[in-house]
Amino acid sequence: MTSRRPVTDPATWGPSLDEAVNVAARGGLLVLPTDTVYGIGADAFSPDAVAALLAAKGRGRQMPPPVLIGSVATLDGLATEVTAEVRALADAFWPGALTIICQAQPSLAWDLGETHGTVALRMPDHAAALALLTRTGPLAVSSANRTGRPAATTADEAQEQLGDTVTLYLDGGPVTGGVPSTIVDATGERLRVVRQGAVTLERLRAVVPEVDGLQEATDG
Repeated sequence: MTSRRPVTDPATWGPSLDEAVNVAARGGLLVLPTDTVYGIGADAFSPDAVAALLAAKGRGRQMPPPVLIGSVATLDGLATEVTAEVRALADAFWPGALTIICQAQPSLAWDLGETHGTVALRMPDHAAALALLTRTGPLAVSSANRTGRPAATTADEAQEQLGDTVTLYLDGGPVTGGVPSTIVDATGERLRVVRQGAVTLERLRAVVPEVDGLQEATDG
């Protein structure tokens, strides 16, 4: 059975977050607001929950979901070979609209799909999302839409697309970003942008000058 809870006011969102924590712990799916778009989330360490997330979106294992974290410190628990450049980007843009693809810690007992040993990490700049992540730990979260359709910027839009595949919708009102995060791949010899989003290449290069843009990455 699907339910919907408000998370607009920190003074009253306690019961909503309690329910969200319980849903995640039981392997259910939940929709939550972030600083970019609404996301559909699941316990990152539950293979069945991650598989359900991909099925809800109409997506295969070849497109694994990113993982949202509640603090920069979690980076070292989930990723290995974290370079000074990656730390500089995380310090500059987290919480915020930057996703960084890193080498995953090989000891982690999770199955996010065909990741080839990598994990895409982001710390969202949204109070309710961070309050939830502080309690649940890392969540596998992808944009709350069916694949090929526009990303949801309201809980209504998410529910219209995902329906009863989701156990709980957290309604934080319209999100102000509306633009997906920029994705930087940090697993190669050079950092490179693989999706241009809310954080521009110019802003990235102001922190780490050696970042290849989309066209440069395409051109080799």
